[in-house]
Amino acid sequence: MDPYGFFPEDDDLKRERRKARELRQSQWWKRRLAKGLCHYCGRPVAPAELTMDHIVPIARGGRSTKGNVVPACKACNNQKKLLLPMEWDAYLNTLRHGH
Repeated sequence: MDPYGFFPEDDDLKRERRKARELRQSQWWKRRLAKGLCHYCGRPVAPAELTMDHIVPIARGGRSTKGNVVPACKACNNQKKLLLPMEWDAYLNTLRHGH
């Protein structure tokens, strides 16, 4: 344990992860999953295979709110990792254009 107490960032991360768990149980999130589409690639995905992705990652200051979470296929979520939206867009552009 840290001799100086918990860092506020650790508490923030724990709180946002707890909120994300609560959101996953909501009817709102279940309706999002039921559509069966990845927010990023647009491919149809079985609802049980979709993951919750934070558009702005928690580790980078994002929050677990309806406006910041989207259903994503595991492939997109794993590729996006901790990228911000503008970084993700730049990554996708390099894939599309080979630059």
